[in-house]
Amino acid sequence: MKLASVFGLRPRISGLLFLILGVIALITILVPNSDDSSSTTSTTRVPPHNVYSNYGRIKEQAAIDYLDLRFFSLGVNRLKEFPLCGKERENYVPCYNVTENVLADRNCGFAREEERCLVRPPKDYKIPLRWPVGRDIIWTGNVKITKDQFLSSGTMTKRLMLLEENQITFHSEDGLLFDGVKDYAFQIAEMIGLGSDTEFRQAGIRTVLDIGCGFGSFGAHLVSLNVMPICIAEYEATGSQVQLALERGLPAMIGNLFSKQLPYPPLSFDMVHCAQCGITWDRKDAMLLLEVDRVLKPGGYFVLTSPTSKAHGNSPDTKKTSISTRVDELSKKICWSLSGQQDETFLWQKTTDSNCYSSRSEASIPLCKDDDSVPYYQPLVPCISGTKSKRWIPIQNRSTANGIKPEEFDEDIQVWRSALKNYWSLLTPLIFSDHPKRPGDEDPVPPFYMIRNAMDMNARYGNLNHALLKQGKSVWVMNVVPVKARNTLPIILDRGFPGVLHDWCEPFPTYPRTYDMLHANELLTHLSSERCSLMDLFLEMDRILRPEGWVVLSDKLGVIEMARTLAARVRWEARVIDLQDGSDQRLLVCQKPFLKK
Repeated sequence: MKLASVFGLRPRISGLLFLILGVIALITILVPNSDDSSSTTSTTRVPPHNVYSNYGRIKEQAAIDYLDLRFFSLGVNRLKEFPLCGKERENYVPCYNVTENVLADRNCGFAREEERCLVRPPKDYKIPLRWPVGRDIIWTGNVKITKDQFLSSGTMTKRLMLLEENQITFHSEDGLLFDGVKDYAFQIAEMIGLGSDTEFRQAGIRTVLDIGCGFGSFGAHLVSLNVMPICIAEYEATGSQVQLALERGLPAMIGNLFSKQLPYPPLSFDMVHCAQCGITWDRKDAMLLLEVDRVLKPGGYFVLTSPTSKAHGNSPDTKKTSISTRVDELSKKICWSLSGQQDETFLWQKTTDSNCYSSRSEASIPLCKDDDSVPYYQPLVPCISGTKSKRWIPIQNRSTANGIKPEEFDEDIQVWRSALKNYWSLLTPLIFSDHPKRPGDEDPVPPFYMIRNAMDMNARYGNLNHALLKQGKSVWVMNVVPVKARNTLPIILDRGFPGVLHDWCEPFPTYPRTYDMLHANELLTHLSSERCSLMDLFLEMDRILRPEGWVVLSDKLGVIEMARTLAARVRWEARVIDLQDGSDQRLLVCQKPFLKK
């Protein structure tokens, strides 16, 4: 039984019949009944609230029929389903291209109209295993990694993974040592001065930017410590770190430090981590290191694990200079101090005293003038950011919800707690009654096990994320703040949630099939004023949504009905739901089918 039959979707009928129904409905509303208007006794026989509700239903139905008529009047071709893309687009990532293994600059834009199509899964794609099993076992057909790439990886990587016929299995912490990752995290904790890695949060470390996260094992361990990692790595045509981390249910997105600022505000993360991430930190007059400093909170830590030496120059007699030595020389110019070293791992701490910068020598790196600009892929800057910000607060002195009235914030929290209960009550019976079975699968469990990677496309304060945590759901949320909306991303990051700035007139920097659920509240209304193509947005949502994944959109009635038509074009099963609260807000609940060619 499909979603359409569960919700009872209205079948499409001919344009002429719609026209007749629409005219009749409009006449019913607009033309007064002469008998009722002349007789007071007939109107008193029906309770007033019934008259009101019947009127509301007829009016709503007339509006829906009118929208249907309008869409049909645009022509049959406008309503035609999009075709499936060819095999060459199975792992298509807009904005990024690789030619001869050289990363091109980010160049965003949607496909031309004649090239629009639905990115289909590979032939051997399988629905990911449910969390937390899916953290440690993934299907090889879901990620672009070959056996040769696995065998050519380092010794530690091969210890971390077991490559079977159609699975990659990661060692868990149960029984076996987490293959050196637990020891590595304990080593970092010791350098900070902690007794154990379980004390990271006590030291103020709640969010970690993991640059070049490999296969996500350090991030998986941080999640077990209730610390939120975000992996960023360059676009890779095969063997992608970001794709593999997301497949394991860990936060990740495509990004690099080489030419542009990351889409995070200054003072965003408690720790920045780089373990053999392949970055030469003294390049570009240390601007790469300045970008790390920009996103690092006061009192935060930079962890660098790399080979102990690197040759500078072409002469065979050139003295080998430690990468960490070069970073240490540069760190003094930006008020960092080397806090610890063990083996090939070095740890620096950023100053908590903003006055440190005024006491440096005149030849030191200058301070930036504008600390409040929105860093949406702006060029790297040769100056120190954030020193004049109101958010200059050491990680050990955590603050919450800066710049928000407490009553406004509390009200928003309660709204989203209630909304989440409604969402789950809608999704659960659908999954129990209608989830397509796959060979060998048991009956599905409720959505909080089936949904791991969620995205809030217009996150505001991040209170959907907060509600999920309070209800004990094993879900993480990528909280997206549109670039032209109010910039609430600092609030989201200060709360310890993952988040990013993004322009929804462009594709999102991730691989296909990486999110289980997409949520957006009033995003479509916002984008309609930005002259973005909603059709391109729905194609992009389909690209990043996993087969059998869910979309929950909340917006005004007219916008939702338009979205319902767009959902039909991308082949989603969809239903408009009245919230029964007297407002013109509606929900559009959709499920993406598992399309195979």
